[in-house]
Amino acid sequence: MTTALAQTSIPFFNYRGAFAAREDEFIDIIRDVMRRGAFIQQRDLAEFEDALARYLGVAHAFGVANATDGLVMSLRAAGIRPGDEVIFPSHTMVATAAAVAHVGGIPVAVDIGLDHLIDPASIQAAVTDKTRAILPVQLNGRTCDMDAIEEIALQHDLLIIEDAAQALGSRFKGRYAGTFGIAAAISFYPAKILGCFGDGGAVVTNDADVARKIALLRDHGRNEDGDVEMWGFNSRLDNMQAAILHAQFRDYDQIVTRRRSIARLYESLLSDVTEIGLPPGPDADKDHFDVFQNYEIEASRRDELRKYLADKGIGTIIQWGGTPVHAFAKLGFNVSLPVTERFFERCLMLPLNMMVTDDEVTCIATAVRKFYGVAA
Repeated sequence: MTTALAQTSIPFFNYRGAFAAREDEFIDIIRDVMRRGAFIQQRDLAEFEDALARYLGVAHAFGVANATDGLVMSLRAAGIRPGDEVIFPSHTMVATAAAVAHVGGIPVAVDIGLDHLIDPASIQAAVTDKTRAILPVQLNGRTCDMDAIEEIALQHDLLIIEDAAQALGSRFKGRYAGTFGIAAAISFYPAKILGCFGDGGAVVTNDADVARKIALLRDHGRNEDGDVEMWGFNSRLDNMQAAILHAQFRDYDQIVTRRRSIARLYESLLSDVTEIGLPPGPDADKDHFDVFQNYEIEASRRDELRKYLADKGIGTIIQWGGTPVHAFAKLGFNVSLPVTERFFERCLMLPLNMMVTDDEVTCIATAVRKFYGVAA
């Protein structure tokens, strides 16, 4: 008899399913926006920006074309200049470092800690007289140890600019990711917890001067009177995408609760498998509130496990194509980061999204256990 496990088909992320889950609502939103001819910087965008700012408790939120643009504009608005060094973790998308390079800065890659996030000790060791900022990446829905990072920044008079692309709603000691630095970028890429149907992002800040510059930079450097004050970009979040995001954002707390429930189920089913390392669980410590953008494990015989799961119809991903930023030889890095390098030999992401059911999580965990010969 064919088992349920053998018949499984669980994609890592079901893009069509993300639309189908609320299709009628999304079609109504699209029809409304189209009929109003409300495409660029209309009330839907302003309403979403207001909701985002209120949720995070920040003074300003700006919808932008994507999080990479958001980082570039944040760095520029914060005053990063050519030759300034900006410290970032190599365990991130290349966009983090690219944003620094695009404003003429020098991206300085450092190692991660056991939590897979930027290692404060590595930050401290990398500071030079050219260092201007720290760019922590709030990764996989978890916020870094911002106490330690803020202490280093204060000690050396450094700016903090956050890559919070994957961390909307994540908190450290009650403070939201994106609210620790002078500015932060958030992503609304389709596979994000809050995702639109294309590229999209936001910049958030409590700094009035940075906010004014972001408002100019995202719209060709133009002020409200149409006068061009600086060289800018065409980087505005489309109004239709903003309307779609706003509709989903109304349910964001429930979405986060569900994702944490899935993570809790993975933990209960896999915590005794000694060949894998799990991310901190949702109840691991009182300082962190994780939203689980991803469920990234470390696995012995990672590539064999991935093939085994694929043969069972279970999709997985090795984040960033399996290459940390400092390992892209043509980018000019010349540094050894042993913790990061070891991590990339073992990292694997299991499906965690709003289309995955508890039964499917159980099926995935059962397959992992079977691969390692651990009884169910």
